[in-house]
Amino acid sequence: MVVVTKPHDVTADMVVAELNRRGVPVVRFDPAEFPQALTFSATIDGDGLHGSLTTTTRCLNLESARSLYYRRPRGFTFPGLDEQDARFARLQARFGLGGVLASLPNCLYVNHPHAIADAEHKPAQLTAAADLGFTIPPTLITNEPDQARAFAAEHGPIVYKPLRASPYRQDDQARTVWVTEVDPADLDESIRATAHLFQTKVPAVGHLRVTMVGDRVFCVRIDSGDLLDWRQDYDALAYTASHPPPGLADRIAAYLKRFGLVFGAFDFALHPDGTPVFLECNPNGQWAWLEDETDQPMTAALADLLERRHA
Repeated sequence: MVVVTKPHDVTADMVVAELNRRGVPVVRFDPAEFPQALTFSATIDGDGLHGSLTTTTRCLNLESARSLYYRRPRGFTFPGLDEQDARFARLQARFGLGGVLASLPNCLYVNHPHAIADAEHKPAQLTAAADLGFTIPPTLITNEPDQARAFAAEHGPIVYKPLRASPYRQDDQARTVWVTEVDPADLDESIRATAHLFQTKVPAVGHLRVTMVGDRVFCVRIDSGDLLDWRQDYDALAYTASHPPPGLADRIAAYLKRFGLVFGAFDFALHPDGTPVFLECNPNGQWAWLEDETDQPMTAALADLLERRHA
């Protein structure tokens, strides 16, 4: 069993602990440890890919990897090199070690790093969701101020969402760009500077976080009061384990199949009429805190999947 993640990741810790409890051998590492504390050699010939990867405590035969849990590893770093050489080394590591890890024979990926990358694009998510019959909020992605103003006039009230979460600092403090309601008067020429995502604000009475692990579905209702973005204040949230609305699990399974995934964390806004409105799917999303809140056995389900009990 292979776990690729950053150090001190609580979610990965829970999965590794469960696998250890079951007596399953685990090789855990972070690609950022390469090349100081991680080495590898891979041969590709008529027999396919084979070789080994060695950490400070473990040695992995690449062809024997049964499954791989890809869980938010850090990027490659080469602090001893100048900028140009470091850039060259990062690319070689990404396409060398990264390419090997993405090509393990007969390995179940949870999820495959290339599939994660493809499925993280919000335009692709929303297009697939609409095609599969999910209800989605009207959405505009643009850098044209006139289009944003017209969208707000037709579909308001609207909200702004970042297309991709990224580190952001203001006054030397780390900041998070939350989902925010937009005042149409603020839709000025600065929109031209980059791409922006605007959506109709869903009149939500609650939210659903639906996590699918293999063929198992875990649904949690999240009540957040007046918060537009419930991530802003976890202390204000109330959680209820629930069953997904009729037909939703089938659509989720079809969505994962569309992107070649076996795991996904889905967010829905609950419309007052009970309709779940698709907001996004995180193919590498958080779930561990929901197990703590609801006692749903997500860790066991993920360990089952990695052991290929249901693969």
